[in-house]
Amino acid sequence: MFDNSPITETAVLVGLITGRQDEARVTETLDELDFLFDTAGGTAVRRFVQKLDKPDTRTFVGSGKLEEIKAYIKTENTGTVVFDDELSPSQLRNIEKELECKVLDRTTLILDIFAKRARTATARTQVELAQLQYMLPRLSRMWTHLEKQRGGIGMRGPGEKEIETDRRIIRDKISLLKEKLKDIDKQKITQRSGREKLVRVALIGYTNVGKSTLMNLLSKSEVFAENKLFATLDTTVRKVVIDNLPFLLTDTVGFIRKLPHSLVESFKSTLDEVREADLLLHVVDISHPGFEDQIDVVNQTLAEIRVADKPVMMVFNKVDAYSFIEKEDGDLSPATRENVTLEELKRTWIAKVNNPAQFISATKKLHLEEFREELYKSIHDIHVIRYPYNKLLY
Repeated sequence: MFDNSPITETAVLVGLITGRQDEARVTETLDELDFLFDTAGGTAVRRFVQKLDKPDTRTFVGSGKLEEIKAYIKTENTGTVVFDDELSPSQLRNIEKELECKVLDRTTLILDIFAKRARTATARTQVELAQLQYMLPRLSRMWTHLEKQRGGIGMRGPGEKEIETDRRIIRDKISLLKEKLKDIDKQKITQRSGREKLVRVALIGYTNVGKSTLMNLLSKSEVFAENKLFATLDTTVRKVVIDNLPFLLTDTVGFIRKLPHSLVESFKSTLDEVREADLLLHVVDISHPGFEDQIDVVNQTLAEIRVADKPVMMVFNKVDAYSFIEKEDGDLSPATRENVTLEELKRTWIAKVNNPAQFISATKKLHLEEFREELYKSIHDIHVIRYPYNKLLY
C-alpha cells in the first residue's frame, strides 16, 4: 500500500531581539509567524532567536547563528527557513547561498497566504500586483528558485513561471494590473454611489479577531469564517436592520503587524470601503495577550490610509476565552495584563476610549443584545444628522 497523503512542509523560524523589540515581543511575533506558516499549510519545527543591536546587513543574523541553523536543517532534513522580517534582496541571496535551501521572509509568507485565499477576480488582481512589486527587485533570486523549485509555501507565484521572465515583462505586467485596478476602482465607486442613502458601517480589526463571525450574526448571512489568519480577503457588504433602522455592514480584510506596504497599496479599493464608512466597528480579540499591540497596529494602518478621525466603536470580542492569573493576598506588584480581571479591564478601557466600548463573545453569543442596542444608538444618531426630516425612524 502506498501513502498518498500530502507531505507537510516543515520549516524553522528565525527572529531577532533588538533594541526595538524585546524577547517577549519576539516570542509573540514568532507565535504569529508560526500561525502564518500553519495557515499556509506547513508546520514549524524549531525556532532560532538571536540578540543583536540591529539586523546584520549581509545575512540578517550573525554568521555563528547562521551556521547553527545550517547544521540543524541538514541534520533534520528541513528544507525551509522563514525569517520574521522582510529581507532585502541581497540578504536573501546571501542567506540562500549559505544555507542552500528555500528561504522565505514574513512578507513572502503573507503574500503566499493572500494568493491562496484570493477568490474573486478583484482580490486575485490585487494580490498579483503586490507579488510582482515584491518580486521585481528580487528577480535574480527568483530565477535561481525557478530552476530549483516546483512549488510549496512561498512559491505560489502570480503566473510568470518561465526562466526567461525579465524585469521588462514584469514591469509591463505591473502597469497592466494597475490599469485594471483603476477600472475596478471606478466600478467600486459606482457601486458605492448607489448606497449613499443608507448609513455605512465597516468592521475593522486585526486578522482572526472574529469580524466575519460577527458579520454573520448581525446580517444572518454565511460569510466564510474560520480560525485561520486572513480567512476573508474579499469585501462583503450586507444590508442589516436593527429594529426599524436599516444600514449597510461591510466586512474588510484583517490587518497584521509588518503588513507589506505593497498589499496596503494594492488593496486600496477594498480599504476605500473603510474610508467611506460612517462608523467603524473596531473588533478586538480581548483574550489575546498582545491585544493592545494589535489595537495599535490597526490604528497605525487607519492613520496610513487617512481615516483615523472616523467615529469608532470598540468591540472587545472573545470575552469567553479571557483568562488571568489571580494575585495572591498581599501581592503589591503592579497590575499587568496577566493578572487583571475582565471587570477591571472593562473599566480601564471604558475610561480610556471616548467612544462606546462593548464586550461580547460572537461565538457564544454573549452580551449581543447590549451591543445591538449601542450600535442602534450610534447609527440612529448618524441618521438623524444626515436625514433630519425623516420622521419614519424616530
